[in-house]
Amino acid sequence: MRKILAVVTALSLAGVLAACGDSKSESTTPKTDAIIQIGSVYEPQNLDNTAGGGQGVTEALNGNVYEGLFKLTDTGAVEPLLAKDQKVSDDGLTYTFTLQPGVKFQSGKALTSADVKASIEAVTAENSKSARKSNLAVIKSIATPDDATVVVTLSSRSISFVYNLSYVWIVNSAATDRTTKADGTGPYQLGDWKRGSTLSLTRFDGYWGTKAANAGVVFHYFTDATALNNALLTNAVDVVTSEQSPDALAQFSGNPAYQVNDGKGTTKLLLAFNDKVAPFNNVQVRQAVSQAIDDKKLLTSIWGEYGTPIGSMVPPSDPWYEDLTSVNAYNVDSAKQLLATAGFPNGFTFTLDTPSYDPHPTAATFIKSELAKVGITVTINTITADEWYTKVYQKRDFVATLQEHVNDRDVVWYGNPDFYWGYSNKQVTEQITAAEQAKTTDEQTALLKQANKTIATEAASDWLYLYPQIVVASAKLTGYPVNGLNAQFFAYGITKS
Repeated sequence: MRKILAVVTALSLAGVLAACGDSKSESTTPKTDAIIQIGSVYEPQNLDNTAGGGQGVTEALNGNVYEGLFKLTDTGAVEPLLAKDQKVSDDGLTYTFTLQPGVKFQSGKALTSADVKASIEAVTAENSKSARKSNLAVIKSIATPDDATVVVTLSSRSISFVYNLSYVWIVNSAATDRTTKADGTGPYQLGDWKRGSTLSLTRFDGYWGTKAANAGVVFHYFTDATALNNALLTNAVDVVTSEQSPDALAQFSGNPAYQVNDGKGTTKLLLAFNDKVAPFNNVQVRQAVSQAIDDKKLLTSIWGEYGTPIGSMVPPSDPWYEDLTSVNAYNVDSAKQLLATAGFPNGFTFTLDTPSYDPHPTAATFIKSELAKVGITVTINTITADEWYTKVYQKRDFVATLQEHVNDRDVVWYGNPDFYWGYSNKQVTEQITAAEQAKTTDEQTALLKQANKTIATEAASDWLYLYPQIVVASAKLTGYPVNGLNAQFFAYGITKS
C-alpha cells in the first residue's frame, strides 16, 4: 500500500485544463475513439478498496469504474452523484437518500438500495481494511424501504458524514470477487489487468450519465521515475499522473510538446513513530528527532523549488490549517538537550522501515545522516509496499517508518489510539470526537485547531513536507485532473487531438 487511503477533501484553487485547439483544424479535433495512455508508479495491490488495494486502486478505479453516492471533485467540492436527493432530520441523526433512476452496473444489473447498503457495510465490516472504516463507525443502522431509497441512522451527529460517503464505492452486492474483478456504475468497465505492467479500462456504453470523452484508458505502471519520464518522452504514455522526479522537469517545462501542471495536493511525507514502543513512547525523544532533521533541506534536496514545508498533518487546503512549521523546528542543540533530558545523552539505535519506491530511500538516507549528528544510529530496512502494509499497518511491527498520507482532513486519525502509529492523548481524542459532532463548521474548525496544536507540539509524527502535485502531459491532451485529491485520477474527461 503506497499511501494510506481513505483516503480526503482538498479545497484546491486549481481546476482541470480547459479544452484547447481550433475545432476547425483536423489536427486539434478531439478524437472520441482515442485510447489514453497513462503513466503511473502506483499499481494496485488488488482491485478492492476495502481489502488493502492501496493508492493505485483509487487512482485507476475511483470515479472511473466505481462511483459513490457523492463525488469529491478535483477542486475539493463534494457533489451528489448516485444520490439524486438527500434529506437530513432535524437532530442530524437520520439521512434519507434517493437514488438516481436508470443506473446499471457494467454487468447489466440495475442499481438498488440493497447495493448501497451492502457497499457501506463492506467498508464498516470487521475485516475491512478501509482507512475510512472508523469514520463510518457512527452508523447505527441502514434501512432500504424500497429499491430507490436508503435510510441511514447514526448513533451520534457526524458533520463529515456526507463527505465520508464520497469514499464509499457502490458495488454490485452480488459480486463474489472484488480483488481481481470489478463491477461498478462508472463510465468505464474493467478491461485487462496485467500485473506488473498495465491495467486497461474501456468505455461503458451503458453508462447512466455523460459518456466518457475517450474510448478507454490504459494505466502503465513503472517502478522508477526515470523509466516513467522516458515513456512520456517517447510517447509511450500521454500523461504522468504524479511526477516523481523533479530533476527531470526541465526537459518538459521548456518543451512546447508538453504541459507541466503544478496542482494543489494533500500528500504528506511522514516519519511516523510507533508511539507505543520505546523510545518513541517518550514525547521528548519524538521532539528531539523532529528537531534534529532539517525538513526544508530535505524538501529542497528532493523537490527543488517544488513542495511545501508543513508542521503538522493538516495541509493548507484544510479549513483548520495553521502554519505550525515553527513547532519543533530544526534545532540541533535543542535536540541534543531533549535527548539528554529523556535519558539518551549518547543517543540510541533504531530501525527505520522504508518503502522501496521513490523518494523514500533518498529520504531515509538523509534522515540517517541528520540523526547521526545527535548520536542516533539509524538502520534502514527497505521493504516493498506489500510488506509495509502487512508489517507496519496491520501488525504494528515497527519502531519508525516512512510513509505518504494522501488524504485531506486526515488529522482525525490521531484521535484514534488504535491507528497504526499508536498516538494516544485523551484530550485530543475528546476534541476530535467533539469536532465530528459539532453543529457548525466554525465549531468543528476551532476544536480541530486545538487538537492539531497538541499533536504537533507532542511530535506525534514528524511531518517532513507536503508533496507537490505535478501532472505532466502531452500538449495534445486536455480535460485531465491536476490536483489528484486522495490519489483519484478521473480519466473520463480526457481528450486527445
